[in-house]
Amino acid sequence: MTSKHHSDTAGSLKPVVEALSAVTLGVHDMAASVRFYRDLGFRLLFGGEQEDFTSFAAGSSYLNLIRMPAEVRWSWWGRIILYVSDVDALYERALALGLQPEARPRDAEWGERYFHLTDPEGHELSFARPLAKDR
Repeated sequence: MTSKHHSDTAGSLKPVVEALSAVTLGVHDMAASVRFYRDLGFRLLFGGEQEDFTSFAAGSSYLNLIRMPAEVRWSWWGRIILYVSDVDALYERALALGLQPEARPRDAEWGERYFHLTDPEGHELSFARPLAKDR
């Protein structure tokens, strides 16, 4: 058996999901959304404030934005968890940008330091970093 496949209960080989390549979020106001992510430090790869599709680098993955018609609405859909190099520094950056995180960064019992922030379209983001194992 190769690392690209695993056996299911019936013994047949199934492909393995290896990584999350990208998350694509629907937005109504592309300009505000592009500014939000760019100001937080995401690197713009494609598109921009006037485009229908925009892509940002997120480590070896991508965060995409796609313009949606005004009549398309969504309720809470979930949360994106992004690992960052310094949770507290990004929290301070968010405050300096006039953004309002849900709460100050905190250490969670599941082993991460994190805080939540909502983007201009209502998408919930969690910026996190694994805690040192010796804590």
